[in-house]
Amino acid sequence: MLTHLLDIQWQSVGLQAAQLVLSLSILVILHEFGHYLPARIFGCRVEKFYLFFDPWFSLFRRKVGETEYGIGWLPLGGYVKIAGMVDESMDREQLKKPAEPREFRSKPAWQRLIIMLGGVSMNILLAFFIYAMILWAWGERKLPLSGMKDGVWCVDSLATELGLQNGDHLLAVNGKPVAYFDDLNADLLVGETVTIVRGGQTLERKLPANLIEKIVEAGRRAPMLMPRIPAIVAEVSDTSNARLAGLQAQDRITGIDSTPIRYFDEIKPLLSGRQGDTIALQVDRAGQSLTLTTVLGNQGTIGFFPEIPSIADLERMGIYRLEVRNYGFFESFPAGVGKAMDKLTSYVASFRKIIDPSTGAYKGLGGFKSMGSIFPKDLWDWEVFWNITAFFSIMLAFMNLLPIPALDGGHVMFTIYEIISGRRPSDKFLEYAQIVGMVILLTLLIYANANDIIGWGRGR
Repeated sequence: MLTHLLDIQWQSVGLQAAQLVLSLSILVILHEFGHYLPARIFGCRVEKFYLFFDPWFSLFRRKVGETEYGIGWLPLGGYVKIAGMVDESMDREQLKKPAEPREFRSKPAWQRLIIMLGGVSMNILLAFFIYAMILWAWGERKLPLSGMKDGVWCVDSLATELGLQNGDHLLAVNGKPVAYFDDLNADLLVGETVTIVRGGQTLERKLPANLIEKIVEAGRRAPMLMPRIPAIVAEVSDTSNARLAGLQAQDRITGIDSTPIRYFDEIKPLLSGRQGDTIALQVDRAGQSLTLTTVLGNQGTIGFFPEIPSIADLERMGIYRLEVRNYGFFESFPAGVGKAMDKLTSYVASFRKIIDPSTGAYKGLGGFKSMGSIFPKDLWDWEVFWNITAFFSIMLAFMNLLPIPALDGGHVMFTIYEIISGRRPSDKFLEYAQIVGMVILLTLLIYANANDIIGWGRGR
């Protein structure tokens, strides 16, 4: 049994890893092509075009014309080596020689700026295109908060620590109305206040600045809030009294004693402090109403595991109604741009939290394991895959624009300085700046992946 479970776990890890590698490979190749294309247009000599890095050796390489195309063995990104450019190759010998007409350093500043912005521009355009194609192929299915007549389910105890309760209607975060449940959990992570309606009264709750830190330190992965679900039995514990009473999988609990039950979250408050008590369960079994008498366990529980239906399943049950919108081919492009900009805005808000030490959000900074865990582990869902890839493309564009030497943003910063001041930084200065930038990036990479290892130990 243990071996079977381990096999399933490793298959899930393998599936997530395959999706991550494919996603990043697409993004890296197109990002580097964004540099390669304008470099060739402006007459630069491109010496290498690589997916992944190739210190000491490469998995594949082939020279076509003057450019060597290849696949490295170190999956930390990729690169285009443009002759005469101070980059991660640190080719000092070439820089010692006089500049040649086809070298990057010989080109006008405005051409060098376009070459350096090419990768980021490609990632932004790619995100626009992917989101447009997703909307064209699958449309949008969202759960309006206005349609959640009985409010939300506080899945995590952290939600109750924030002053939220099951059945609350959430209206706004930071005073800005939230229209769809799909956006709610992400908005709460970067919010400062949340407006709710409870019992006909409008209340405002202050969110802690270190909310993300609390989530990370507790090792939580599930969202704080979910749509309320019916009390459907997925599995009955072998040692529970409920099994002896006849409770079965797919039974729907509709009442306890004389109290009707509509949602799973209503059960726990009714059983609080009643350990060992005898209760009457009203059950709907395939349309037939039954009453089962059982004794609660020592923990005051019935002894079953609930089924967690998908949003689509809940819609089929008639509990919620999704808002569906389909897009024509041309209509999908402006909608794709809008969706990409919404995702960028959300990511920038999260990034602000990360760089603010007081929030503790930096503790949630993750590496490759965290990125891989975003993908589905049980099946390959192309809609989900492309949604995640589009979001990664936005992340890559934003991060590359940061004014850190060794990133595109660092090169852009120095080139803009040259255009404004008329003075070009020396190759030696750029070389030292590149080294500093690489040290910064390597430190962040080690920190992020160390967080993953620590989080794995916590069960994150």
